[in-house]
Amino acid sequence: MATGTLVDVVMPQMGVSVAEGTIVEWLKRPGDWVEADEVVCVVTTDKVDVEIPCPATGVLAKIVAEVGDTVPVGEVIAEIDTGGGATPATTSR
Repeated sequence: MATGTLVDVVMPQMGVSVAEGTIVEWLKRPGDWVEADEVVCVVTTDKVDVEIPCPATGVLAKIVAEVGDTVPVGEVIAEIDTGGGATPATTSR
């Protein structure tokens, strides 16, 4: 597969006093096609549960933080490959 640009999915800042979040569930798996702004995982903090949107359209290349991992704000939790080598699984003919 041709590799394009890798775009990091990072743990977002979810509030002034929130320093980290815990991965609750991945809604996509490596190799899955994702659209920009599509929810890829759910994160929980001591204050709120948050759906994390994908920052770019492409293929989920790698999950860095697994379910149950607590990750500091700003840390990479996954990578999206925006390269042209992959095609959406839902392509119609």
